[in-house]
Amino acid sequence: MRVLFTTWAWPSHLYGLVPMAWACRAAGHEVLVAGQPGIHDEIVRTGLPAATVGHDVDAVGLVRGYVLPSRTLPAPAAPAGPEGRGPRALRMFHAHADSMVDDLTALARDWRADLVVYEPTALAGPIAAAATGVPAVRLLYGTDLMLRARPLLPDVLAPLAARNGVHAFDPFGDLTVDPCPDEFQLPTDQRRLSMRYVPFNGPGDGTPIAPPPPGRRRVVVTWGHTMARLSPAHFFAPEAALAAHGPDTDVVLAVSADQLPLLGDLPADVTVTVDTPLRQLLADADLVVAHGGAGTVLTSLQAGVPLLLVPQLPDHAGHSARVLATGTGEVLSRDEADHGRLRGEIRRLLESDRERAAARRLAERNLERPAPADLVAALERLTDTRAAAAR
Repeated sequence: MRVLFTTWAWPSHLYGLVPMAWACRAAGHEVLVAGQPGIHDEIVRTGLPAATVGHDVDAVGLVRGYVLPSRTLPAPAAPAGPEGRGPRALRMFHAHADSMVDDLTALARDWRADLVVYEPTALAGPIAAAATGVPAVRLLYGTDLMLRARPLLPDVLAPLAARNGVHAFDPFGDLTVDPCPDEFQLPTDQRRLSMRYVPFNGPGDGTPIAPPPPGRRRVVVTWGHTMARLSPAHFFAPEAALAAHGPDTDVVLAVSADQLPLLGDLPADVTVTVDTPLRQLLADADLVVAHGGAGTVLTSLQAGVPLLLVPQLPDHAGHSARVLATGTGEVLSRDEADHGRLRGEIRRLLESDRERAAARRLAERNLERPAPADLVAALERLTDTRAAAAR
């Protein structure tokens, strides 16, 4: 079986595909991961075969157009364009699909793919699958926030599909693979396959950091990759680290190399880790303070660690809402998250057993779900069924 995975050029979206891609490869199948030029080197760093399709899109500029409103930050201009119906983020997903779909369809044909697996916002994926007559599998990387856009997608994508010879297809594919515990996911009538969330937060040193000194709790602070790329004003990690700092608290601040110049002056006993996968930092963590990205949230909950989140993008707000709904943490708006409020919520969560117990329950639920390797047979059956129907 030849399995073509695809994403647009955003690392966290790629990372959500990696465990399943490796599971397929370990089962003896051929795997190829296709994305825009800007993600090619990151694909290679995962150890998976990479292919470049389409051209890069100014994703950072588009994301700036839908930062959540704030009293203290200027309102960004909404991106212009003909794809203005529905959620503003849909304009960005359309732009990426437009840039990728022709090359991706050609690649699927030339490589003779048997199956296309795509992350839920890589909407060139189901078009390429339909154009080549193979099944399409949507692999979620978190809460299914595309559900509200589902009625709009066929019309938005119709011109892209038509120019590749496709006149009827389901943008949600033949099957959705879902890594979220049921309590954390939004309900739908679409067919889903449950999968255990296996964290991949990028390649990096696998050496765990030392546990905190006796009698000290550990708070891990991370602000992902996105917010600092938008503006230093949206990168709230240094303020969060300062709010968490105290005589009885060990603070670990996880940043990328690009974020180091934004840290400013921090207490000497704040541990700064650079380009360390988050999963390596959580063994002794009591709390994660973060922006609300899907990978950060699910990695923390997979480790049974509660969260304090400050979302600034709609998808971050969507995942933060599920954290509230499952009782696994607290959420502050950007305007609420001053030093005093942050410090107070961090202290409360460190003393609270309720959120910690809820996070541990979700970690247990996650372990009850089949691992990515256990789902490969279902993908094989899907391709066999389609091939038999075509004969």
